[in-house]
Amino acid sequence: MSEKRFDATLAYRLDLPERITWLPPQEVIRALALEAGATVVDLGAGTGYFALPFALAVGAAGRVIAIDAQDEMLELLRRKIAPSAASNIELICAEADRIALPGSACDLFFLANVWHEIPDRAAALAEAKRVLKAQGRIAILDWRPDVEPEHGPPIEHRLTPASAVAELGAAGFQSGSQRNIGKYSWLVQATAGV
Repeated sequence: MSEKRFDATLAYRLDLPERITWLPPQEVIRALALEAGATVVDLGAGTGYFALPFALAVGAAGRVIAIDAQDEMLELLRRKIAPSAASNIELICAEADRIALPGSACDLFFLANVWHEIPDRAAALAEAKRVLKAQGRIAILDWRPDVEPEHGPPIEHRLTPASAVAELGAAGFQSGSQRNIGKYSWLVQATAGV
């Protein structure tokens, strides 16, 4: 396991109630302009902090594909799905650069708080581009390096939104928007292009 990968034994931190105050899922949903019927890949889904509200936002006609590299995280999410009957969530255990999905499978490819953990971001972006539909969007949400690390990884593990924009451009994505989200995060969006 990479020293930067979130430790699954600390998964309870992902569900602490105060997290909603500094990283509100509804603010992210509004920024993403999620539409009913969309198919969303949530890479690094963890315990479902975004996958569950995304499933509600895209509705019964939509689909959320929750992907995590750690089976332990997906098992925690699976337990949350069963009682809520969120039948539009699919779970896949995979690394960012090897996702078991066909090409053109999703409208939005979302990565939350994992960008800094991915060892080969160019390969991950190539995989994202492969599974995105034509004109599909990618959205990267990660930790700001310009705020004190009260939460999240150490400052030296954090990346700037400008570096994400540069890597997206190098991978052939068309520049989109960037903004801060909540207290500690930035969000960059881009389109796959034709």
